[in-house]
Amino acid sequence: MPADGTNGSAAAPGAIPAVDPRLLVREEGFAGYLTEFKRKMRGGELGAVPVVCGLIIIWAIFEFTTGRFLAPDNLTNIAQYIVGPGLISVGIVFVLLLGEIDLSVGSVAGVTAAISAVLAIKQGVNEGLAVLLGLAAAAAIGALHGFFFAKIGVPAFVVTLAGMLGWQGLQLKVLGNTLSLNNLSDGVVYNLNNFYFEDIAFAYGLATVGVAGFALTSLRERSRRRAVDLPHRPLSEVVLRTAVLAVLLYTGAWVLNQSRGLPLGITVFVAVIVLAGFVLRRTNYGRQIFAVGGGIEAARRAGINVAWIRISVFTISGFLAGLGGLFIASQSGVADSTLGGGNTLPLVIAAAVIGGTSLFGGRGTPWSALLGILVIQSIITGLYMNGSSSQSMQYMITGAVLLGAVVLDSVSRRTQKTAGRA
Repeated sequence: MPADGTNGSAAAPGAIPAVDPRLLVREEGFAGYLTEFKRKMRGGELGAVPVVCGLIIIWAIFEFTTGRFLAPDNLTNIAQYIVGPGLISVGIVFVLLLGEIDLSVGSVAGVTAAISAVLAIKQGVNEGLAVLLGLAAAAAIGALHGFFFAKIGVPAFVVTLAGMLGWQGLQLKVLGNTLSLNNLSDGVVYNLNNFYFEDIAFAYGLATVGVAGFALTSLRERSRRRAVDLPHRPLSEVVLRTAVLAVLLYTGAWVLNQSRGLPLGITVFVAVIVLAGFVLRRTNYGRQIFAVGGGIEAARRAGINVAWIRISVFTISGFLAGLGGLFIASQSGVADSTLGGGNTLPLVIAAAVIGGTSLFGGRGTPWSALLGILVIQSIITGLYMNGSSSQSMQYMITGAVLLGAVVLDSVSRRTQKTAGRA
């Protein structure tokens, strides 16, 4: 071995030297972070940059062409429309992190809404209990898919494809001859999409909680790393990050308060994303999900119960599909035979991928679901406001955006391999 400690192999032509982020010289100030940002871009570590830039461009174009796209009422409507599909997409993110796919989520959403509606309306069960039973059924369906995949060895694609067909049939069976049930007036499902916290204190209060939580978490992490002499963020960076978040959250609160107030739906959606993000980033369970997505055999050798991780992830996917289905039923006003069908499945998968979750597993975040569904719904709403409400145009543009996201993901992975960081 050479005296310099290397193994003597030459780097590939054009390779970008790998830099351990922990060795980033934070004392250089923000110039050091700019250098690190450029290194990541050259190395293919794009993160959420493309989708955020794309969203800004989309909003700018539609605001210029309509003059009212960024109006508070329209942004509030968009916030409501994204909740149901967005919740389903969060479950898809978990599955994609394993490098797998769940084709049954649309049907699971539909059968959950059908079970809850039939129990509450036809059987006279308390609606709150009916909703809980519907969600329990959704989680059980997801666990069943995971069992066949993890224990029996049936490919996830086949299991969930069979589920997509089978649960759609069950949805029709549960609804019976009516095929459609209206939500109970002012009931639990009705209020999921139609309840607003009208007092401005709720929106600003939630924004304050978010900013304070982020600041305290950042300061605590900084203190812990500093105590053991590990690289840590300078206080100036923590303050800047908190200030940027505060601007975003308080602006969002102001916009919502200019319309009808804080919607219950978007509150639940963000809470689910925050919880899912905490689980994936801050718990052993979350790290095990990434490990299984990065390599099954390596995960097994590390002592991870791969079967359990797979079953639990599909259970989460089923539960969130059911929850999303209830919000879709609330938005449409009915639980019917078409709920979860049509373009629901491609849209929720597209949202996860467009938001930055890799189809190849091991890379993604629940925030991908929010960003991706926001892009898709912004395109749909903007086209409608411009007088192009035909689904053909919506499908073509969404398909093009999805293809672009997948191509970008593929190029990014190739670039990271060239840079020696894949």
